[in-house]
Amino acid sequence: MHKLMKYLVATIFTLVTLPALALDDAVNTGFFNNTAIEGYDTVAYFTQGKPVEGNKKFQVLWRDANWRFSSQKNLELFKQNPEMYAAQYGGYCAWAMADSKTAGIDPNAWHIEDGKLYLNYNQEIKKDWLLTIDADIVSANKYYSEITNVKKYQDN
Repeated sequence: MHKLMKYLVATIFTLVTLPALALDDAVNTGFFNNTAIEGYDTVAYFTQGKPVEGNKKFQVLWRDANWRFSSQKNLELFKQNPEMYAAQYGGYCAWAMADSKTAGIDPNAWHIEDGKLYLNYNQEIKKDWLLTIDADIVSANKYYSEITNVKKYQDN
């Protein structure tokens, strides 16, 4: 019984600490898929000024995530310059990233600042984030590379 208890404690410790040591993926994807920003077309935010759902017919793998687009034209624009069109912080919530955390997003809670797309957890968080946007961008820019595996793409 004593050995079983030690084994259980060791297993629980491992399960609790491993996620804390692991880096989050560079791109925010679903739990059961590798689709970026919930399947929305990141280019459409720039070209149409609104969130538009992407289509599986128009997708590309970038940073180990499938990015979907609403048209072949948007797919081609992204492929020409993914850094320009990809949501900042891999599509994680910009407000959470500024606090060195990752969080999901609501594709309708978005903002373009200085030609860059930022997504937030929800509309209420977006309002708070916009109040301190400049400082939050500085913080989030620092934390993104610290808490995600984005460096593996930047070093190549």
